[in-house]
Amino acid sequence: MAEFTQRIFSGVQPSGNLHLGNYLGAVRRWVKLQDDYPCIFCVVDLHAITVYQDPEALEHATREVAAAYLAAGIDPQQHIVFNQSRVPEHAELAWLFNCIVRLGWLNRMTQFKDKAGKDKEAASAGLYVYPTLMAADILAYRATHVPVGDDQKQHLELTRDIAAKFNHDYADRIAAKGLGVTMQMGEETVEGYFPLTEPLIDGPATRVMSLRDGSKKMSKSDPSDLSRINLTDDADQIAKKIRKAKTDPDALPSEVAGLAGRAEADNLVGIFAALAGRAKADVLAEYGGRQFSEFKPVVADLAVAVLAPISAEMRRYLADPAGIDAILRDGAERARAIASQTIAETKSIMGLLDQ
Repeated sequence: MAEFTQRIFSGVQPSGNLHLGNYLGAVRRWVKLQDDYPCIFCVVDLHAITVYQDPEALEHATREVAAAYLAAGIDPQQHIVFNQSRVPEHAELAWLFNCIVRLGWLNRMTQFKDKAGKDKEAASAGLYVYPTLMAADILAYRATHVPVGDDQKQHLELTRDIAAKFNHDYADRIAAKGLGVTMQMGEETVEGYFPLTEPLIDGPATRVMSLRDGSKKMSKSDPSDLSRINLTDDADQIAKKIRKAKTDPDALPSEVAGLAGRAEADNLVGIFAALAGRAKADVLAEYGGRQFSEFKPVVADLAVAVLAPISAEMRRYLADPAGIDAILRDGAERARAIASQTIAETKSIMGLLDQ
Protein backbone atom coordinates (compact mmCIF):
# COMPACT_ATOMS: atom_id res chain seq x y z
CA MET A 1 0.00 0.00 0.00
CA ALA A 2 1.03 3.58 -0.64
CA GLU A 3 1.46 6.04 2.21
CA PHE A 4 -0.66 9.09 2.96
CA THR A 5 0.85 12.45 2.19
CA GLN A 6 0.84 14.42 5.41
CA ARG A 7 -1.42 17.47 5.10
CA ILE A 8 -2.87 20.08 7.47
CA PHE A 9 -6.47 21.32 7.30
CA SER A 10 -8.06 23.97 9.50
CA GLY A 11 -10.61 26.76 9.31
CA VAL A 12 -12.48 29.55 11.09
CA GLN A 13 -16.12 30.59 10.84
CA PRO A 14 -16.89 34.04 9.41
CA SER A 15 -19.36 34.91 12.15
CA GLY A 16 -17.84 38.18 13.36
CA ASN A 17 -14.56 39.94 13.98
CA LEU A 18 -11.54 37.75 14.63
CA HIS A 19 -9.92 38.72 17.90
CA LEU A 20 -6.74 38.22 19.89
CA GLY A 21 -7.91 34.81 21.12
CA ASN A 22 -8.36 33.56 17.54
CA TYR A 23 -4.93 34.87 16.62
CA LEU A 24 -3.00 33.40 19.57
CA GLY A 25 -5.02 30.18 19.72
CA ALA A 26 -5.13 29.37 16.01
CA VAL A 27 -3.89 31.67 13.25
CA ARG A 28 -0.43 32.32 14.66
CA ARG A 29 0.09 28.55 15.03
CA TRP A 30 -0.95 28.05 11.40
CA VAL A 31 1.69 30.48 10.20
CA LYS A 32 4.36 28.37 11.87
CA LEU A 33 2.95 25.10 10.50
CA GLN A 34 3.49 26.33 6.94
CA ASP A 35 7.18 25.52 7.26
CA ASP A 36 6.55 21.84 8.03
CA TYR A 37 3.42 20.75 6.15
CA PRO A 38 1.40 21.47 3.01
CA CYS A 39 -1.55 23.39 4.45
CA ILE A 40 -5.16 24.08 3.52
CA PHE A 41 -6.81 26.97 5.38
CA CYS A 42 -10.53 27.48 4.90
CA VAL A 43 -13.07 30.16 5.79
CA VAL A 44 -15.91 27.82 6.76
CA ASP A 45 -18.89 29.86 5.62
CA LEU A 46 -21.19 26.82 5.27
CA HIS A 47 -20.79 26.24 8.99
CA ALA A 48 -21.75 29.84 9.71
CA ILE A 49 -25.21 29.46 8.13
CA THR A 50 -26.33 26.77 10.58
CA VAL A 51 -27.81 29.87 12.23
CA TYR A 52 -29.19 32.80 10.26
CA GLN A 53 -26.62 35.23 8.87
CA ASP A 54 -27.34 38.56 7.26
CA PRO A 55 -26.12 37.97 3.68
CA GLU A 56 -24.19 41.22 3.29
CA ALA A 57 -22.62 40.83 6.72
CA LEU A 58 -21.61 37.27 5.85
CA GLU A 59 -19.92 38.40 2.64
CA HIS A 60 -17.95 41.03 4.56
CA ALA A 61 -17.07 38.65 7.39
CA THR A 62 -15.82 36.02 4.92
CA ARG A 63 -13.46 38.53 3.31
CA GLU A 64 -12.42 39.79 6.74
CA VAL A 65 -11.39 36.33 7.96
CA ALA A 66 -9.49 35.74 4.71
CA ALA A 67 -7.77 39.12 5.15
CA ALA A 68 -6.78 38.13 8.68
CA TYR A 69 -5.20 34.90 7.40
CA LEU A 70 -3.19 36.79 4.81
CA ALA A 71 -2.22 39.68 7.08
CA ALA A 72 -1.01 37.28 9.78
CA GLY A 73 1.38 35.61 7.33
CA ILE A 74 -0.48 32.74 5.61
CA ASP A 75 1.04 32.34 2.14
CA PRO A 76 -1.78 31.75 -0.40
CA GLN A 77 0.66 30.81 -3.15
CA GLN A 78 2.58 28.10 -1.30
CA HIS A 79 -0.54 26.87 0.50
CA ILE A 80 -4.30 26.96 -0.15
CA VAL A 81 -6.68 29.62 1.19
CA PHE A 82 -10.34 29.55 0.15
CA ASN A 83 -13.90 29.80 1.42
CA GLN A 84 -15.77 26.56 1.91
CA SER A 85 -18.86 27.29 -0.19
CA ARG A 86 -16.75 27.63 -3.36
CA VAL A 87 -15.95 23.91 -3.14
CA PRO A 88 -19.23 21.94 -3.42
CA GLU A 89 -17.42 18.67 -2.68
CA HIS A 90 -17.58 19.60 1.03
CA ALA A 91 -21.37 19.45 1.02
CA GLU A 92 -21.48 16.35 -1.18
CA LEU A 93 -19.09 14.40 1.02
CA ALA A 94 -21.01 15.56 4.10
CA TRP A 95 -24.14 13.85 2.71
CA LEU A 96 -22.24 10.62 2.10
CA PHE A 97 -20.97 10.80 5.68
CA ASN A 98 -24.50 11.51 6.98
CA CYS A 99 -25.32 8.04 5.68
CA ILE A 100 -22.42 6.53 7.64
CA VAL A 101 -22.50 8.42 10.94
CA ARG A 102 -24.78 6.92 13.62
CA LEU A 103 -27.44 8.99 15.40
CA GLY A 104 -26.01 7.90 18.72
CA TRP A 105 -22.68 9.45 17.78
CA LEU A 106 -24.31 12.77 16.90
CA ASN A 107 -26.41 12.71 20.06
CA ARG A 108 -23.21 12.70 22.10
CA MET A 109 -21.96 15.93 20.54
CA THR A 110 -21.93 18.45 23.37
CA GLN A 111 -21.57 21.50 21.12
CA PHE A 112 -25.05 20.97 19.63
CA LYS A 113 -26.52 20.84 23.11
CA ASP A 114 -24.67 24.03 24.06
CA LYS A 115 -25.66 25.97 20.93
CA ALA A 116 -29.23 24.70 20.62
CA GLY A 117 -29.97 25.38 24.26
CA LYS A 118 -33.26 24.28 25.78
CA ASP A 119 -35.31 24.57 22.58
CA LYS A 120 -33.68 21.87 20.44
CA GLU A 121 -36.78 21.60 18.25
CA ALA A 122 -36.14 25.13 16.96
CA ALA A 123 -32.54 24.41 15.96
CA SER A 124 -31.68 23.83 12.32
CA ALA A 125 -30.93 20.33 11.03
CA GLY A 126 -27.68 21.84 9.80
CA LEU A 127 -26.62 22.61 13.35
CA TYR A 128 -27.30 19.00 14.31
CA VAL A 129 -25.24 17.47 11.46
CA TYR A 130 -22.58 20.19 11.69
CA PRO A 131 -20.00 17.59 12.85
CA THR A 132 -20.37 15.52 9.68
CA LEU A 133 -19.69 18.61 7.56
CA MET A 134 -16.60 19.21 9.68
CA ALA A 135 -15.52 15.64 9.00
CA ALA A 136 -16.08 16.22 5.30
CA ASP A 137 -14.00 19.42 5.42
CA ILE A 138 -11.07 17.44 6.75
CA LEU A 139 -11.43 14.20 4.84
CA ALA A 140 -12.17 15.78 1.46
CA TYR A 141 -8.41 16.43 1.48
CA ARG A 142 -7.58 13.27 3.43
CA ALA A 143 -5.83 15.56 5.88
CA THR A 144 -3.59 13.76 8.34
CA HIS A 145 -3.43 16.47 11.00
CA VAL A 146 -5.68 19.22 12.33
CA PRO A 147 -4.54 21.84 14.85
CA VAL A 148 -7.40 21.88 17.36
CA GLY A 149 -8.42 23.50 20.62
CA ASP A 150 -10.14 21.73 23.48
CA ASP A 151 -13.61 22.66 22.17
CA GLN A 152 -13.03 20.83 18.87
CA LYS A 153 -11.45 17.60 20.07
CA GLN A 154 -14.81 15.80 20.25
CA HIS A 155 -15.55 16.69 16.62
CA LEU A 156 -12.18 15.37 15.51
CA GLU A 157 -12.87 12.12 17.36
CA LEU A 158 -16.11 11.84 15.37
CA THR A 159 -14.14 12.45 12.16
CA ARG A 160 -11.88 9.54 13.10
CA ASP A 161 -14.93 7.36 13.87
CA ILE A 162 -16.46 8.13 10.46
CA ALA A 163 -13.18 7.39 8.67
CA ALA A 164 -12.73 4.13 10.58
CA LYS A 165 -16.29 2.96 9.85
CA PHE A 166 -15.93 3.79 6.14
CA ASN A 167 -12.62 1.95 5.98
CA HIS A 168 -14.16 -1.07 7.75
CA ASP A 169 -17.44 -1.18 5.84
CA TYR A 170 -15.78 -0.90 2.43
CA ALA A 171 -12.48 -2.66 3.13
CA ASP A 172 -12.91 -5.27 0.37
CA ARG A 173 -14.01 -2.67 -2.18
CA ILE A 174 -11.11 -0.36 -1.28
CA ALA A 175 -8.65 -3.23 -1.75
CA ALA A 176 -10.25 -4.40 -5.01
CA LYS A 177 -9.97 -0.95 -6.51
CA GLY A 178 -6.38 -0.50 -5.33
CA LEU A 179 -7.28 2.63 -3.37
CA GLY A 180 -5.98 1.48 0.01
CA VAL A 181 -3.15 3.34 1.69
CA THR A 182 -1.29 2.95 4.95
CA MET A 183 -0.31 5.49 7.56
CA GLN A 184 1.67 5.28 10.76
CA MET A 185 -0.31 7.01 13.54
CA GLY A 186 2.04 7.01 16.49
CA GLU A 187 2.60 3.33 17.22
CA GLU A 188 -0.52 2.31 15.26
CA THR A 189 -0.48 1.39 11.56
CA VAL A 190 -3.74 2.41 9.87
CA GLU A 191 -4.89 1.01 6.54
CA GLY A 192 -7.87 2.12 4.49
CA TYR A 193 -8.98 4.95 2.22
CA PHE A 194 -9.37 7.73 4.78
CA PRO A 195 -6.74 8.55 7.42
CA LEU A 196 -7.60 8.61 11.11
CA THR A 197 -6.76 12.29 11.34
CA GLU A 198 -4.70 13.24 14.35
CA PRO A 199 -4.98 16.38 16.48
CA LEU A 200 -1.90 18.55 16.24
CA ILE A 201 -1.06 19.99 19.62
CA ASP A 202 2.08 22.11 19.80
CA GLY A 203 2.56 22.90 23.46
CA PRO A 204 -0.16 24.30 25.75
CA ALA A 205 -2.85 26.23 23.88
CA THR A 206 -3.12 29.92 24.64
CA ARG A 207 -6.49 30.46 26.31
CA VAL A 208 -7.36 34.14 26.10
CA MET A 209 -10.12 35.38 28.37
CA SER A 210 -12.35 38.44 28.28
CA LEU A 211 -10.68 41.72 29.26
CA ARG A 212 -13.80 42.53 31.30
CA ASP A 213 -14.37 39.14 32.97
CA GLY A 214 -11.48 36.75 33.42
CA SER A 215 -13.83 33.80 33.93
CA LYS A 216 -15.13 33.93 30.34
CA LYS A 217 -13.33 33.26 27.07
CA MET A 218 -12.68 36.24 24.84
CA SER A 219 -15.56 36.14 22.36
CA LYS A 220 -16.81 38.05 19.34
CA SER A 221 -20.36 37.56 20.67
CA ASP A 222 -19.69 39.54 23.86
CA PRO A 223 -21.81 42.73 23.72
CA SER A 224 -18.92 44.82 25.10
CA ASP A 225 -16.28 45.68 22.52
CA LEU A 226 -13.93 46.46 25.42
CA SER A 227 -13.95 42.73 26.29
CA ARG A 228 -11.78 41.82 23.29
CA ILE A 229 -9.03 43.07 21.03
CA ASN A 230 -10.23 42.74 17.46
CA LEU A 231 -7.65 42.12 14.76
CA THR A 232 -9.11 45.14 12.97
CA ASP A 233 -8.41 47.46 15.94
CA ASP A 234 -5.85 50.19 15.36
CA ALA A 235 -3.00 51.02 17.74
CA ASP A 236 -5.03 53.50 19.80
CA GLN A 237 -7.91 51.04 20.25
CA ILE A 238 -5.56 48.22 21.27
CA ALA A 239 -3.80 50.39 23.86
CA LYS A 240 -7.10 51.75 25.21
CA LYS A 241 -8.55 48.28 25.73
CA ILE A 242 -5.45 47.08 27.58
CA ARG A 243 -5.52 50.16 29.82
CA LYS A 244 -9.20 49.57 30.61
CA ALA A 245 -8.81 45.81 31.17
CA LYS A 246 -10.23 44.69 34.49
CA THR A 247 -7.60 43.80 37.10
CA ASP A 248 -7.39 43.81 40.90
CA PRO A 249 -5.68 46.17 43.37
CA ASP A 250 -2.86 43.79 44.34
CA ALA A 251 0.63 43.81 42.88
CA LEU A 252 1.74 41.13 40.46
CA PRO A 253 3.05 38.01 42.22
CA SER A 254 6.58 36.79 41.64
CA GLU A 255 5.51 33.19 40.95
CA VAL A 256 2.77 31.56 38.88
CA ALA A 257 1.15 30.04 41.97
CA GLY A 258 0.35 33.58 43.10
CA LEU A 259 -2.06 34.00 40.16
CA ALA A 260 -4.46 31.41 41.61
CA GLY A 261 -7.87 32.97 42.19
CA ARG A 262 -6.88 36.10 40.26
CA ALA A 263 -8.48 35.43 36.86
CA GLU A 264 -7.98 38.89 35.36
CA ALA A 265 -4.37 39.11 36.50
CA ASP A 266 -3.69 35.64 35.16
CA ASN A 267 -5.24 36.60 31.82
CA LEU A 268 -3.17 39.76 31.37
CA VAL A 269 0.05 37.97 32.29
CA GLY A 270 -0.89 35.16 29.91
CA ILE A 271 -1.54 37.59 27.05
CA PHE A 272 1.81 39.29 27.59
CA ALA A 273 3.63 35.95 27.82
CA ALA A 274 1.98 34.64 24.64
CA LEU A 275 2.68 37.79 22.64
CA ALA A 276 6.29 37.82 23.84
CA GLY A 277 6.82 34.08 23.36
CA ARG A 278 7.79 33.71 27.01
CA ALA A 279 6.64 31.58 29.93
CA LYS A 280 4.43 33.12 32.61
CA ALA A 281 7.06 32.28 35.20
CA ASP A 282 9.64 34.26 33.26
CA VAL A 283 7.31 37.26 32.99
CA LEU A 284 6.54 37.21 36.71
CA ALA A 285 10.21 36.89 37.61
CA GLU A 286 10.72 40.21 35.81
CA TYR A 287 7.54 42.07 36.73
CA GLY A 288 6.56 40.51 40.08
CA GLY A 289 5.87 43.13 42.74
CA ARG A 290 4.82 45.80 40.26
CA GLN A 291 1.36 47.33 40.18
CA PHE A 292 -0.89 47.03 37.14
CA SER A 293 -0.50 50.77 36.58
CA GLU A 294 3.08 49.91 35.59
CA PHE A 295 2.42 46.57 33.88
CA LYS A 296 -0.49 47.56 31.65
CA PRO A 297 1.53 50.08 29.58
CA VAL A 298 4.15 47.37 28.97
CA VAL A 299 1.43 44.95 27.81
CA ALA A 300 -0.15 47.65 25.65
CA ASP A 301 3.14 48.52 23.95
CA LEU A 302 3.82 44.87 23.13
CA ALA A 303 0.25 44.25 21.90
CA VAL A 304 0.46 47.29 19.63
CA ALA A 305 3.88 46.22 18.31
CA VAL A 306 2.61 42.71 17.44
CA LEU A 307 -0.97 43.40 16.36
CA ALA A 308 -1.01 46.88 14.82
CA PRO A 309 0.96 45.78 11.71
CA ILE A 310 -1.51 42.91 11.22
CA SER A 311 -4.44 45.30 11.61
CA ALA A 312 -2.93 47.70 9.08
CA GLU A 313 -2.32 44.89 6.61
CA MET A 314 -5.90 43.65 7.09
CA ARG A 315 -7.24 47.10 6.27
CA ARG A 316 -5.09 47.14 3.14
CA TYR A 317 -6.55 43.82 1.98
CA LEU A 318 -10.11 44.82 2.86
CA ALA A 319 -9.78 47.98 0.77
CA ASP A 320 -9.53 45.67 -2.25
CA PRO A 321 -12.35 43.10 -1.94
CA ALA A 322 -11.89 42.04 -5.55
CA GLY A 323 -8.29 41.14 -4.73
CA ILE A 324 -9.40 38.98 -1.78
CA ASP A 325 -12.00 37.29 -3.98
CA ALA A 326 -9.33 36.50 -6.57
CA ILE A 327 -7.17 34.80 -3.92
CA LEU A 328 -10.15 32.80 -2.61
CA ARG A 329 -11.16 31.83 -6.16
CA ASP A 330 -7.66 30.60 -6.97
CA GLY A 331 -7.50 28.69 -3.69
CA ALA A 332 -10.86 27.08 -4.37
CA GLU A 333 -9.75 25.86 -7.79
CA ARG A 334 -6.68 24.23 -6.26
CA ALA A 335 -8.75 22.80 -3.39
CA ARG A 336 -11.28 21.32 -5.83
CA ALA A 337 -8.52 19.56 -7.72
CA ILE A 338 -7.88 17.55 -4.55
CA ALA A 339 -11.43 17.24 -3.25
CA SER A 340 -12.96 16.20 -6.58
CA GLN A 341 -10.63 13.20 -6.77
CA THR A 342 -11.58 12.23 -3.21
CA ILE A 343 -15.28 12.47 -4.07
CA ALA A 344 -14.90 10.45 -7.27
CA GLU A 345 -12.99 7.69 -5.48
CA THR A 346 -15.35 7.68 -2.49
CA LYS A 347 -18.40 7.33 -4.74
CA SER A 348 -16.70 4.60 -6.73
CA ILE A 349 -15.92 2.71 -3.52
CA MET A 350 -19.54 3.04 -2.39
CA GLY A 351 -20.95 1.81 -5.71
CA LEU A 352 -22.36 5.12 -6.92
CA LEU A 353 -22.17 5.33 -10.70
CA ASP A 354 -20.61 8.67 -11.55
CA GLN A 355 -18.65 8.12 -14.78
